[in-house]
Amino acid sequence: MKTEAASSLPVSFLWLEVTGKCQLECVHCYADSGPGGRHSSLAVKRWRDVISQGAALGVQMVQFIGGEPTLYAGLPDLIDHALDLDVEVEVFSNLVRVPPQLWAMFEKPGVRLATSYYTDSPDQHTAITQRDTHRQTRANIGEAVRRGIRLRVGVVGTSDGQRVDQAYQQLRDIGVAEIGFDELREVGRGGRSGGGDVEQLCGNCGRGVAAVGPNGDVWPCVFSRWLPAGNVTDASLAEILDGDRWLTTQQRLSEQFAQRDGRHDAGGVSWPCVPNMCNPQCGPSCSPACVPANNCRPVGACVPSYYG
Repeated sequence: MKTEAASSLPVSFLWLEVTGKCQLECVHCYADSGPGGRHSSLAVKRWRDVISQGAALGVQMVQFIGGEPTLYAGLPDLIDHALDLDVEVEVFSNLVRVPPQLWAMFEKPGVRLATSYYTDSPDQHTAITQRDTHRQTRANIGEAVRRGIRLRVGVVGTSDGQRVDQAYQQLRDIGVAEIGFDELREVGRGGRSGGGDVEQLCGNCGRGVAAVGPNGDVWPCVFSRWLPAGNVTDASLAEILDGDRWLTTQQRLSEQFAQRDGRHDAGGVSWPCVPNMCNPQCGPSCSPACVPANNCRPVGACVPSYYG
């Protein structure tokens, strides 16, 4: 059961980036992960402490990301620990390889999967991920559907001529029910400006969400990693989220988000873009699964929310 809240801070969702290692080397990866990446420098016990601290703050869901979280040996332990605290779990995986013991973990109540998909063309997939793994990912998407595991898939557009419509239809044919679309966000290897850019953020950073990086740094979200507000090896999550650096960063981001046009019109339809555009469950793939503010789509175009 969840422990009594140690703070009144409103936080309901945590990204936990447990590794920088990945079988793929996607050209747009927000975290610059790949085969040469390293697992988190934090011990599994430290990650368990972070989850416990999050639960005490009211966190309802954690999302394990990377890199490729299925490569992290401590993942089953952390999933069970979250479930023991009544915290739901999502694992964002490339689904290249899923060992039998992890399929069993993913079938547990309170656990769900998310992945990215790019195209129905193996050649295009290889050009994007830098590895010939299209068949494995597609097969494991089908296996998740067959097992009845809740799965959402974000189709990520990275280049002109990419067969995203065909990818969407292929996923429908496989039986995927939750499919969203996103375009490349200029963060990490997808960056074009060479540094952090607030325009690449959806506008909800730090609003009830936080991310913990492989070295323990705490960010407003996984895409604002140039804005660390503290480190869980030096302070508790509550102390960081109630600290001056976090509050100053939130104020700075809020001021910049407020300068955006709050509504966008296209085809005679008007919709709010920020802050109602996306939500924590639009978690990242190697590119985010919700759309940057300068390329807004109607509400609902994000990867579907699990909280309505």
